[in-house]
Amino acid sequence: MKRPVLEIDETSTIPKYRQVADYIISNIGEGMMKVGDRIPSINETSEEFLLSRDTVEKAYKNLRRRGIITAVHGKGFYVSSTSRKEGKTILLVFNKLSDHKKAIYNSFIKKLGDTGSVDLQIHNSDNKILEKIIIENLGKYDYFVIMPHLRLETDSVKDAINKIPKEKLLLINKDLEGIQGNYGCVYEDFESDIRQALLTGIERIRKYHKLFLIFPTENFYCTGIRDGFTNFCKRNGFEFEVIEHAHHHEVKAHELYVAIEETDLVEIVKKATIKKLKLGKNFGIIAYNDSPFKEILAGGISVLSTDFDRMGAEIADMIQTKTQRKVKNPFSLILRSSV
Repeated sequence: MKRPVLEIDETSTIPKYRQVADYIISNIGEGMMKVGDRIPSINETSEEFLLSRDTVEKAYKNLRRRGIITAVHGKGFYVSSTSRKEGKTILLVFNKLSDHKKAIYNSFIKKLGDTGSVDLQIHNSDNKILEKIIIENLGKYDYFVIMPHLRLETDSVKDAINKIPKEKLLLINKDLEGIQGNYGCVYEDFESDIRQALLTGIERIRKYHKLFLIFPTENFYCTGIRDGFTNFCKRNGFEFEVIEHAHHHEVKAHELYVAIEETDLVEIVKKATIKKLKLGKNFGIIAYNDSPFKEILAGGISVLSTDFDRMGAEIADMIQTKTQRKVKNPFSLILRSSV
């Protein structure tokens, strides 16, 4: 029986090495390779299908981790199973890359250890891209870990997510209305989180006459952040304003700014420095999401932040223990010298 030709789809969201691995699994499933059969070497597969050696090597490493092939020293690679005996394959889908996503990824991988193989893809907050990623990969992974921050939460993308068996589905950072069944989720309650966190620092916040939230809507941040901020201000009698950017805004004494993006944070610090405003005295700043950079900038920037390390570890624990649960991730105001 002649093996089918491997055709790499350059436009697919599936990484090339996964396409190679899926090709070999398909050959095994169709009986073209049996347990004990030798498979082509990394160099042979690389040359035959005009692929880089790194791509093929990564594919073989993936197959070995899943228990499908084994390496025999000095002889090559052999089919060891017609089904996965060990290890879990996981598709991790983020909306974008950032330092905070890196923290989630690193804690997830660390907690998972050698018990799983993870592929990472990005949907750029585009519901059509996320839908395509899901449909193309149905049936190809043991678990789907999805961060559903989207510009539009359409019925179509929710239908795609609902096609994933619920025992394989985990949502991270945000829950999504319209997803049915018992699935895992580690989420932030953005509106409630920011309101309650600001309340813990209200005594230091009260010395400011007006509060500003710098909320750039074009970057698709959760509107719950804005709603929680405005709700806090209204309930506690603060004068407030929501602005898009700091670039053209004039800063004044006795104002407190909550900055979502680091570019706006730095801009506000620069403008305050030019005006010789005293940070934490007659002028205040709170940033969103903690980082080492914010610990040292201007003597320490106060932050509203969730625990990203815990978020990644919690999802990995659900996979390892084969449990589905909904967990609200911790969120707090960390006060430093900027307030």
